[in-house]
Amino acid sequence: MIDFDVVTLSRLQFALTALYHFLFVPLTLGLSMILFVMESVYVMTGRVIWKRMTQYWGVLFGINFAMGVATGITMEFQFGTNWSYYSHYVGDIFGTPLALEGLVAFFLESTFVGLFFFGWDKVSKIGHLIITGLVALGSSLSALWILIANGWMQHPVGARFNYHTMRMELSSFSEVLFNPVAQAKFVHTVAAGYVMGSVFVLSISAWYLLRGRNVAFAKRSLAVAASFGLACSISVVVLGDESGYLDGENQKMKVASIEAEWKTAPPPASFTLFGFPDVAARTTHAEVKIPWLLGLIATRSIDQPVLGIYDLVARARSRVVSGIEAYSALQQLRGSAEPPDAGVLQRFEGNQADLGYALLLLRFTDDPATATSQQIDAAAWSTVPNVPVLFWCFRLMVGLGLFFIALFATAFYFATRHRFERHPWFLKLAFFSLPLPWIAIEVGWIVAEYGRQPWAVDGVLPTFLGVSRTSVGNVWMSLTGFVIFYSALAVVDAFLLVRTIRRGPEGLGYL
Repeated sequence: MIDFDVVTLSRLQFALTALYHFLFVPLTLGLSMILFVMESVYVMTGRVIWKRMTQYWGVLFGINFAMGVATGITMEFQFGTNWSYYSHYVGDIFGTPLALEGLVAFFLESTFVGLFFFGWDKVSKIGHLIITGLVALGSSLSALWILIANGWMQHPVGARFNYHTMRMELSSFSEVLFNPVAQAKFVHTVAAGYVMGSVFVLSISAWYLLRGRNVAFAKRSLAVAASFGLACSISVVVLGDESGYLDGENQKMKVASIEAEWKTAPPPASFTLFGFPDVAARTTHAEVKIPWLLGLIATRSIDQPVLGIYDLVARARSRVVSGIEAYSALQQLRGSAEPPDAGVLQRFEGNQADLGYALLLLRFTDDPATATSQQIDAAAWSTVPNVPVLFWCFRLMVGLGLFFIALFATAFYFATRHRFERHPWFLKLAFFSLPLPWIAIEVGWIVAEYGRQPWAVDGVLPTFLGVSRTSVGNVWMSLTGFVIFYSALAVVDAFLLVRTIRRGPEGLGYL
């Protein structure tokens, strides 16, 4: 039975609000770029139908954008209400890209969104196209700064611990900015957003064609979605491979858990296509493997091993022991007068990189310096995230990614031959595929964030230490409030989108 303590409830609240907010962010990314493509065709050809297409899909973009803003602002307040120690401990680093997201990206995007809707008759065609491009740029920049912050949580670089203030402090902004994990997450996430936008346009256009409505409008929209979506769906797979390689370099436990690889296999490691992870027995039943594939993804080689969970736990145990040395030295430094003892300071600095692992012991003892061997073992095994959740979510994400490539390739083939009406089966398939990119992106986010556990910042700060000093009742109250508020927003969003789609471009005066 789940113990709904402050940590569990705070994690649940942030997970629900983040997953809900992430319903809107990728669609904003995808639609903004598709609007830019459509308006570019209008500027180059002068054909009014492309302007009407941009305006109509822009209305759906506007509804989604407004919902994304409303859910994003409320979500960020949780860093102060539920995660105040996290904000205190790493706020110097984490807060910088968040501030830049608001100052640089959000204001750019929100300003030009207004000009996009109300500037059609007030600026030239080229001027309005630039405005649409700036909307798309603002959306991408917003994602960039958020993912730089998140990438630092996955792979903390450019920061150091100050034992005087007991906080992490920024030491190199350029390292945080050009963090390879953050850059890989950014391009992968943006490409996934483009896929979502393409499926959205493809599905609704297919619905119009099935009903014989707005045929010329729907055919052109579908052709744009097919070509843009095909390129982006292939890119998602390629960029996902890069993310897998970086995880293999920097988050080995995440990779081992995704693969349910309990023991290190001889290189090159095989990819587990199917199986049933058994956490209790620490094995995977009925495995179906693809030889060499995991080794190529995670190490880009055929002679390097992909470490299994047992070996990684052994590594974690040694880091916990080293972290105890750092923790003990830190206690002495904090309790001594200046200047610090040179030997104690040297012992702390020599083991400082593993201090976070000693903090894992605070789940099992009040004083990590006196931890028993059993408690050290428990802390080491706590570095293993939920293997079955990661295993199945990853495979669902990959399977849907391959499906999107096939869907867009088929749509592109039909678009080049203008044969959509002859294949109603495909139009139905395209329409019923509408929810799939949301599923793929949500499970992908679960893989990225759940795979980082038990860390709020990988190797630095355990998640359970980041929460605020508040009561279970307070968190229950805020969680209930968020569920009610977001449920109401979901009803409003669904109503507006469905009404706009049913009315069609002619109902809004765009045809």
